[in-house]
Amino acid sequence: MVRNGQVKVKEARRPEVRLPELVAWDGGGLEPDGDYDGLEFADLDLAAADGTGARFMDCALRRCALDGARLPKARFLDAVLEGVRGVGTDLSGATLRDVELVEARLGGVQLHGAVLERVLVRGGKVDYLNLRAARLRDVVFEGCVLVEPDFGGAVLERVEFRDCVVRGADLTGARLTDVDLRGAAELGIARGVEALSGAVISAGQLFELAPVLAAHLGLRVLE
Repeated sequence: MVRNGQVKVKEARRPEVRLPELVAWDGGGLEPDGDYDGLEFADLDLAAADGTGARFMDCALRRCALDGARLPKARFLDAVLEGVRGVGTDLSGATLRDVELVEARLGGVQLHGAVLERVLVRGGKVDYLNLRAARLRDVVFEGCVLVEPDFGGAVLERVEFRDCVVRGADLTGARLTDVDLRGAAELGIARGVEALSGAVISAGQLFELAPVLAAHLGLRVLE
C-alpha cells in the first residue's frame, strides 16, 4: 500500500483472547482426540502425553512440562499457553487460532505444516523452531528469542517481529507478504535470503545483512 508517497506495511491483527472462568483440569494426562473446553492445565507434567488431534478451546496451559508431548493436528482456539516448557514437543499440522504463547521455553518444537492465525508469541525463548511448510497469518513475535527457526517453504502474511532476537533463520522457499522485520533487535538469516523480497527491513538491518546478500549474489567485496 502506498500513502502520501510512502509504503505502508499492513499490520498484523493481534489475538483478543478473553478466557471465561476456567475449571481446573484434574483428569490426569491427555487423550488422543480429546475435547477440552474452558479448562486450566496448571503446573502439570505432560511429558510424553498423547493428545493427537485434541481440541483445546477457551483453555489455558500454565507452567506445564511438554517434553516429548505428542500433539499433532491438535487445535488450540482462543487459548493461552503461559510458561510452558519442553523439548521435542510435536505440534505438526496443528492449528493455533487466537492464541497467546507467553514466556515459553521450548526446544525443537515441531510445527511443520501447522496453521497459525492471530497468534502472539511474547517473551521466552524457542530453540530450533520447525515451521517448515506452515502458514502464518497475523502473527507477532514480541520480546522473544528465536534460535535457528526454520521457515522453509512456509507462507507468512502480516507477520511482525518486535524487540525480538532472530538468529540463524532459514527462509529457503518461504513466501513473505507484509512481513515487518524492522523491530527485530537482532536479525540473522542463515539461508534463503532471497525470500526477503516480501519483507520490510530497516536501513541498519540492510547493512548487517550485506555479507549474506553479497554471498547470495556472488559478489566479491575487495579492499
